[in-house]
Amino acid sequence: MMNPSTSLRAAIAEPVELSPHDPAWSAMFLVERGRLLSAHPGTFLDVQHIGSTSVSGLAAKPIVDLLAGVDSMATARSLGERLGSMGYATSEAFNASLADRQWFMRWADGRRTHHLHVVVHGSPAWQERIAFRDALRDDPVLADRYVALKQTLATTYREDRERYTAAKSDFIRAALAAP
Repeated sequence: MMNPSTSLRAAIAEPVELSPHDPAWSAMFLVERGRLLSAHPGTFLDVQHIGSTSVSGLAAKPIVDLLAGVDSMATARSLGERLGSMGYATSEAFNASLADRQWFMRWADGRRTHHLHVVVHGSPAWQERIAFRDALRDDPVLADRYVALKQTLATTYREDRERYTAAKSDFIRAALAAP
């Protein structure tokens, strides 16, 4: 296994590349969900598959996003070492800048394979991520518009993941505000 600081440095340099939907992403989620729940019984109140890999037919970066709900941000902040023992890496500086979540990344086979977003179960951060996933699943036109945006942004910001992610924010906000 790659050392966490090395995997974080490598992940920062990874280009933004979208892949056609892969039905294996659902199975990858289920395996990882099971690993998390087994390793931390009672810690996670729920673990959901979110992000583009959770929407059938949607092109995505081939990284499975998991949303793990906990009882408090104190619990979320306490998980770094335990998740590190499971192959997750994180940036303490980045996590310190987040008020409503903690972020972890799993690295395998020379690339990041999973993102784990730990939030308070039922909080606005939880509800927004679930609502956006469900909106994409329920509205094929919205999903098509999102894919078109992501493809443009992946070309524009191929070497800048942070700008790629930030550039999707207005679309996501608008989708969540729609009736």
